[in-house]
Amino acid sequence: MRIKDLLSEWTKTPAHQLTARKYSVRLPVWDAARIAALADLFPSRTKTQIITDLISAAVDEIETAIPYVKGEKVISEDDYGDPIYEDTGLSPRFRKLTREYANKLREEAEAARKAGRSSVGAAVK
Repeated sequence: MRIKDLLSEWTKTPAHQLTARKYSVRLPVWDAARIAALADLFPSRTKTQIITDLISAAVDEIETAIPYVKGEKVISEDDYGDPIYEDTGLSPRFRKLTREYANKLREEAEAARKAGRSSVGAAVK
């Protein structure tokens, strides 16, 4: 998602899958004031949701800004038959690490969900 798409996104219902982990940050005063102002402008969003969306959009933009580094290996051809070379820059490693961390975080979220469910069941008995 791009930063400029957030305004339209904030008029919809959130649908993010959240991690079991919590992240804590201290914001500069001006940024905290702007988050509070956005929460007033979009009352259907909490400050946490706004911060989450902003981080997501910023990471998306950083990922697209990582430069392509042309490798020597041809991995495909485009529609015109021209060679497409592998990317030997940071992008492939970033995507690989992202997939690994996403799997780990999903497993943690599932374990937390199951633990919460089993503790609820134990309290009911």
